[in-house]
Amino acid sequence: MSVITDARSQGRLLRPTAKVLPEHARAHNRAMVLQHLFHAGPGSRADLARATGLTRVTVSDLVATLMAEGLVGELGARSEGRPGKPGTLVGLRTEAFQIVAVDLADDERMHGAVLDLSGAVLQRRAVRPERRTGAGAVEELRLLCRDLVGAATAPVLGVGVGSPGVIDPSGRVLQAPNREWFDLPLAEELAADLGVPVHVANDANTAALGEFTYGGASGGGLLVLTVGGGVGAGIVLDGVLVQGHEHAAGELGHVTAVDERDDLDGAPLGRPAPCACGRRGCLETVLSVPALRRRVEGLAPEEAATSLAAVGRRLGIVLAPVVSALNLSEIVLCGPGDLLGGPLLDAAAAALRERAMPVVSSHLQLRVTSLGEDGALSGAAVLVLSGQLGVT
Repeated sequence: MSVITDARSQGRLLRPTAKVLPEHARAHNRAMVLQHLFHAGPGSRADLARATGLTRVTVSDLVATLMAEGLVGELGARSEGRPGKPGTLVGLRTEAFQIVAVDLADDERMHGAVLDLSGAVLQRRAVRPERRTGAGAVEELRLLCRDLVGAATAPVLGVGVGSPGVIDPSGRVLQAPNREWFDLPLAEELAADLGVPVHVANDANTAALGEFTYGGASGGGLLVLTVGGGVGAGIVLDGVLVQGHEHAAGELGHVTAVDERDDLDGAPLGRPAPCACGRRGCLETVLSVPALRRRVEGLAPEEAATSLAAVGRRLGIVLAPVVSALNLSEIVLCGPGDLLGGPLLDAAAAALRERAMPVVSSHLQLRVTSLGEDGALSGAAVLVLSGQLGVT
C-alpha cells in the first residue's frame, strides 16, 4: 500500500479540497477521493468527479487503484430513479483494515484500542504499567501495542500513539519530562518491532485531530486542551494543525501560572509546586488530573466546587491572551468531566469574557469534549488515517 506523507508535517490543509501542483497531484487527488468517501459516504464515479473537481478519467483511474488496494469497493447500482443509466456506487471498505490506537496522556494508565476505518472501537485494552518512565515505559508500551496488533481481525493499517511531550513529525520524542523521554525515536523503534507503520504525535495535537475529524469541531480556530497527567494544547487554525518552530506549539502546561505572590481566589498556595520540567508553578501543577484530585480530596461538594472554580479562573487567565492573539472560535477540554465540567468550566469562561475584547470572546465556545475517553483514541486513529491515506 502506498503511503501518503503526513499532512501535518507539510503544513497543508488537513482536508484537501482543490487540485495542486502536478508533482503532488496523484497523492493529493487520491486523498481527496478518500476524503470525500470518508465524510460523505458512497457515491458514483461521477459524484466523485463533481465533488473533487477532477476529471472522470482521473477518478476512474484512482478508484481502480483503490479497489486493487482493497480500500474501496463497488456497492451496486444507485437505487433511486434518475434519467439514463444508473451509476455504480463505490464506498470506503471500513471493515477491510483496522487501526491500533494508544493514548498515553494518563500517567498511571496506558489504554488502547483496535478500531475500524470509520473510527468504531472493536476491542479495548488498558494496563497500569509497573514501569512508567524511561526505557521501562517504552517496553510497557511495546507490549501493549503487540497485544493490540495481535488482537486485530483484519490487516492493520498502522499504529497511532498520542504521547505527552514535544514530538517532531518523524515521531521522535524530543522531550517528555513526565515520562523521562528525551530524544527518543519512538515511532521508529515501535515500527521496527511491530512490522507496521507507526505514527506518534503529541497527545494534545492528537486530540485536536480527533475533535476535528469525529467531534464536529471547526478548523477555523480550534484549541483542544488535554488534561491528564499533564496539560497540553493542540491548535488548528484555518484547517492547519499548528506545530510551531520547534514542534512545541501548545505547550501551555508549562506556562508559569502561579508565582510566590499568587493565591487562587483567596486560597493561598504557599510556594508554587515543583513541575516535572524543573520549574515551579506551571499550569499543570494546578490543572493536571492528579493536582485537581488532590485539591478536592476530602472536601464537601460546595467547597470542592469553589476550589475547582478557582483553578478554572486561573485557566481562563492563562487562555485569554492565547484566545485574543489567535482569535479562536472554540476551546475543547479533554479529560475527566467530573473535574473539568461545571464550576471549573464556568469560571474559565467568565475569566475569558472579562479579559478578552467582546469581539473576540462573545462568540467563543468553551466546552468539554463530546467524544469522552474515546476522543484520545479517535485522534490516535486519525494519525494513521492522515499518515497512510491523507484522510482527516
